[in-house]
Amino acid sequence: MWKIAVGFIVFAGLALFILSKGGDIDMGGEKHGDTTHTPAPAAEVPAPVAAPVAAPTTSAPVAPASAPKQ
Repeated sequence: MWKIAVGFIVFAGLALFILSKGGDIDMGGEKHGDTTHTPAPAAEVPAPVAAPVAAPTTSAPVAPASAPKQ
């Protein structure tokens, strides 16, 4: 049982050491009313242009790829 307590203390100390070396870490949770964030302007996306569909030039009937072979 004492090993669990010692392990917890060591793990907590290691976590606090890593967090203190990480720089500016805010452990305060979610912030409401934060006005420092400004959304990026929306980029204009041009509308897609449809390519013209060419009519088939062969007079032979074309079987679909899923048709059985003869």
